[in-house]
This record gives sequence, structure tokens and C-alpha cells, in this order.
Amino acid sequence: MYVAQLRFKLIADTDFNRAETAIRRYIEALIFNGQILGREFPTAWQQDSFSSRVVLPAEDALLQKYHSARGLYALEQLAEAGLAYPQLQLQGMDLMSQHTDPCDSAGFYILYSRFSDTCSALRCGEHFAPVPLYKLHNSGADYEQLIRWQLQYQALDEIQMQHSRVLLKSAERSLQQLNSNLNKQGRRLATQLEKANSKAVYYALYSGSTMDCTAEAGKTCPGCGGDWRLARPLHQLFDFQCRHCRLVSNIAWDCQSPS
Repeated sequence: MYVAQLRFKLIADTDFNRAETAIRRYIEALIFNGQILGREFPTAWQQDSFSSRVVLPAEDALLQKYHSARGLYALEQLAEAGLAYPQLQLQGMDLMSQHTDPCDSAGFYILYSRFSDTCSALRCGEHFAPVPLYKLHNSGADYEQLIRWQLQYQALDEIQMQHSRVLLKSAERSLQQLNSNLNKQGRRLATQLEKANSKAVYYALYSGSTMDCTAEAGKTCPGCGGDWRLARPLHQLFDFQCRHCRLVSNIAWDCQSPS
């Protein structure tokens, strides 16, 4: 990931509201296409221009060839608000973020997210590194549905990770139950990505707690009831994989011995 500044220079008379709206719409279009990561983009007025701080998944993430139709439209609307096309200044690699997947084309993908992630929810099956969404084939306009799903997932994951967990059971059920609304939506999105890219996309089903740790290692796939235990964990994280249901999961964290 890379930290960068986007500079929007004034080229015509405007007002702050028009300029702010145009910048917000443009950056949000990039966020929902996976070209900018995170939800925050601090923006400051500097003499004759606006400057926004953003995090990119790759150095070339903002090339127009990766823009969605929504992004291209928002880019053109900047001029209507009296702003020039943004000038990009890379400030360096983000030391606090995970690095983008290095391979050009993964053999398969895993849809996976945790509350602390600031990266793409789609991981390379070989390296388990984040895959930039804008480089994929997509049957839709952009990835807004996927990114909004990720935000909901992360919010629930953060709730169930807190020490004072007021909504523990509700959040945990949403994350762990295969047929929760959250997981059904995530699996639908994984299926859409698989169809659009002709590559298997596995959905990572979280397992945090269980009523019976003695039976955990031998549990069957919740989708088809088949045997899905792996001989060795995938990426030292997933103990189970069902190719038929496109699911991966782990032995419940409550049942794992501290390393």
C-alpha cells in the first residue's frame, strides 16, 4: 500500500461547497472501485488548491484505465466545479498496511476480512495477499456492494472482539452461522466474482467459539455435510476447505491452544 496526496487545483471561480462535493464524489467513486483504501480522506485547503490524503493499493491504482464509469463521470465533473484533474504525489509505502498481492493472476481467491484490515477483502489463494479489486473483471459498475459488505463484516467482527461485548451473541451469530444474512450476502458476492473472473472464489467462514471442542476437529462442512478437513492448514489459518461449497474455515479459536 502507498500513502499519497491528491491535489485539486482551482482553474475557475467556484465555492467551497461545490468543490467539496465534487472532490468527495470523485474520491468515493475510487473507494467503491477499490482504487483507494479506507473510508477517510482528510482534505485541506492550500492557497490555490485542495489536497487530500489517501492510501492506494498500488502505485498505478489511479490510472484512468482502471476507473469505473462512475469514476470517469466524477472525474469529468471536477471541471464543472472549477477544479483541474487531480495531480498525484506518492509519499511512500504505508508501513502499517499489508502489501498487495504480487502475482498477475491467482489460481483461486478467498473472500476474507477482519476488523483491523484496511485492504481489499479479496485474497490471492496462493499468497493470501490482498488483490486490488479494480484489476478484476466485474459484471457490475463497481465494487460498492462488496465494500459495503466488508464494512458491515468488520463492524460486527470488532464488536465480538471487544472485552466488554454487549452485543456479543448477535455479532457472533452473524459471523459464524452459514445462513446469516451477512454470510449469505458475502457468499453471493463471492459467486458473482467467480463467474465474472472464471476463477474459484472461496468464502472464509469465521469460527470463534463452539459448544464442544472435542468434536470441533471432526466437524463436517455446514453447506453439504461432507468431509472438509485439510491434512495441513491452508496459509496456517484455514483447517477446512470444501471445494463443492466454496468454503474455507478454521477450528474454533476457543479450541485452539495458544502458540
